[in-house]
Amino acid sequence: MPVVVLAGFLGSGKTTLLNHLLRASRGTRIGAIVNDFGSIEIDAMTVAGQLGDSTLSLGNGCLCCAVDASELDVYLEKLTRPAARLDVVVIEASGLAEPQELVKMVLASENPRVVYGGLVEVVDAAEYEDTRERHPEIDRHLAVADLVVLNKTDRVEPSRLDRLRESLGGASVVEARYGRVDPELFFDRRPAAERVGQLAFEDLLDDDAHGPEGDHGDHCGSGCGHAAHLHTAYESVAFTSAAPMDPRRLMAFLDSRPEGLYRIKGFVDFGAADPRNRYAVHAVGRFLRFYPQPWAPGEERLTQLVLIGSRIDAEGLEKSLDAAVASGPHDAADEAAMWGVLRYVRRDEAEQEPDTDV
Repeated sequence: MPVVVLAGFLGSGKTTLLNHLLRASRGTRIGAIVNDFGSIEIDAMTVAGQLGDSTLSLGNGCLCCAVDASELDVYLEKLTRPAARLDVVVIEASGLAEPQELVKMVLASENPRVVYGGLVEVVDAAEYEDTRERHPEIDRHLAVADLVVLNKTDRVEPSRLDRLRESLGGASVVEARYGRVDPELFFDRRPAAERVGQLAFEDLLDDDAHGPEGDHGDHCGSGCGHAAHLHTAYESVAFTSAAPMDPRRLMAFLDSRPEGLYRIKGFVDFGAADPRNRYAVHAVGRFLRFYPQPWAPGEERLTQLVLIGSRIDAEGLEKSLDAAVASGPHDAADEAAMWGVLRYVRRDEAEQEPDTDV
């Protein structure tokens, strides 16, 4: 289960973004750990409906310094246990938290059901420059972010917005108003037919009630837009290959993936390098993990990948992946062919060694 860290300075719009994710999840069940100094803003959470046992509120202290990794595991254990039937966990950090410490805590988790889902840093476009002058540590936070949500862009002139984007470093940057970004940047949405109980607040939000243009009322202003238009904030590339991938060349691509490429998901066929398994791949920012899964009898053996990012070179990515396809006898698997891949497989998942005797 992916665990996403949602950070950002006070007032940047973290809770607004989280509430949007809850409203737009469309069947995906989200658990939340909400942390802030003082009393928790319960009113803000109820905007998107009550989550009941799927929300843990941690007040009167900063999560990154109030608990250690083992204590965070206690909270994650509650939300990731199968009985909770959740799909993703979002940790909304205090506005004064050190996000890199939270990332370390998630990565240090001993919970086998947890996988790092990325650090999302929310930036107030209108206040960023003044806030950065008062709190230069923001540069350190942005440097470790996997995705930067440049929020409140409706309050900034276009020329200034361009300068802001250039100053935000190498992470993927998506622009937003009112925290409205496509949930699929963070998690795979469950098909409506698979919805199960709780978190059905979205059932109250009939898209047709908002009119043909997706008008959500005066609180959004003229630029709010329909959720279907949120894809304009990023680009995606779909790649399919019936021929197996060469492990070394694919790893060369993944180890040097370009700036702006935020997320990679899908399945990889390594052919003779491991004829028994396909490999689910999960990448967010610089984090990468493979999950070997036995091929089902009669299953068509394909590599199917989706790459998501901001201002990416779609044609260049397709060419790089085409170049990683095994193309002849010189790509025959040897004993060490899968070593680079196995670096990114958890030990318990690697117990079934790939068959490299070919």
